Amino acid sequence: MTNQTLTQEAIRERAQEAFRNHLKHLSGGNIKAWVELWEENGVLEFPYGPTGFPEKKEGKEELYEYMQNFPQHFEVNFTELEFHLTVDPELVIAEFKSVGKHRETGNPYNQTYISVVETKDGKITRYRDFWNPLVAIESVGSVDEAVQFSE
Repeated sequence: MTNQTLTQEAIRERAQEAFRNHLKHLSGGNIKAWVELWEENGVLEFPYGPTGFPEKKEGKEELYEYMQNFPQHFEVNFTELEFHLTVDPELVIAEFKSVGKHRETGNPYNQTYISVVETKDGKITRYRDFWNPLVAIESVGSVDEAVQFSE
């Protein structure tokens, strides 16, 4: 179905559902399903990553390579999801939290996020991930280990 035949509300719901599925697949450890939510050349950006952390990952292959080990390192549940309405129904702005831990250190990984996500026809095209790198560093143990995880 093209956007021309969908209502603005149906387009918005489709975009928000892609985001909900993003959280579901990450917390469930299903990285293959997570990658399928993305448009072929989708971009994941990290505006607040620590020095040495990648600024972005681009394309399904790079996204999969980056995230494939996430379930082995982190156990998380996402909570308190709140969407903010936008003029563009394919733009998702979400605030949410994660409650979990780093599996190797046992340290908590309790993060607060703001995500700005562009979608097209229900696929993620660009995802800007705003999170606190200090929480990640404390969870994995050091800046070097946080950066190493991102490689």
